[in-house]
Amino acid sequence: MSEIYTTTLRLNLDNEDDRRAYEYLRQMDRTRYKSYSAAVIAAINDHFEREARLADDPFLETRERQEAFLREIKDTVQAALQTTPLSLGALASLLQPVQKAAPEFSEESLDTAMDFIDQL
Repeated sequence: MSEIYTTTLRLNLDNEDDRRAYEYLRQMDRTRYKSYSAAVIAAINDHFEREARLADDPFLETRERQEAFLREIKDTVQAALQTTPLSLGALASLLQPVQKAAPEFSEESLDTAMDFIDQL
């Protein structure tokens, strides 16, 4: 004998949250969710499991946002590289640290600097 619990879900379409929930249920992917019950069960389980994870780890949302941001950067760079192919040499030159040459001073400017220092 199976144990089935039946309940009623009442949605007030005058309430914005209820109306959004109703629209989600109407437009749900029928290949993923076979019934309203399956979608509601998945949503309830996901909601309360997430609340439990957040209670255990208060920085979970911050890390998720950071990971999403990094994924977006990675995807953007990959897309840019696909549309603008770089040669291996050009890519290697982009990765090399920029080295600035030491400024060259004329003999006259060095003499002027030394004269100034001697006056101090």
